[in-house]
Amino acid sequence: MILLDTNYLIRMLVQGTTPAAQVSEWLELRTPLVTSSVCWYEFMTGPVDEEGTALVLATLQDRIIPFTADHAQEAARLYNVCGRNRRQRVDAMNAAVSILSNAALATENREDFLPFVSLGLRMIDHLPQRSYTSSHDR
Repeated sequence: MILLDTNYLIRMLVQGTTPAAQVSEWLELRTPLVTSSVCWYEFMTGPVDEEGTALVLATLQDRIIPFTADHAQEAARLYNVCGRNRRQRVDAMNAAVSILSNAALATENREDFLPFVSLGLRMIDHLPQRSYTSSHDR
């Protein structure tokens, strides 16, 4: 299962981009694609029209993972362990959903999520069918 970060939700709508190509390949391979309710919120607050929204929902097959108390607790742990950097609050939330859902994260903002890799986050590499993982598997 792959969790699509907000930038993947946006850029999958732009033909010729890496996210568009990867999402297309993952769909062909029948790889389950999901996102978090946090990413969905960020996506919906951006400049997106009804057609783009409908296409992303169809791609996800309405698989939007709600942000729960367990996710909040894990996000707080990630945030605190990584130094309490305010810029990482939302990233910690999305990393927590990815970790607890056992989903690899697809993002174009890899540098923002690298601090969470040693804490269990798996990230998709920009080359299809490869991912970075930590030695700590959950």
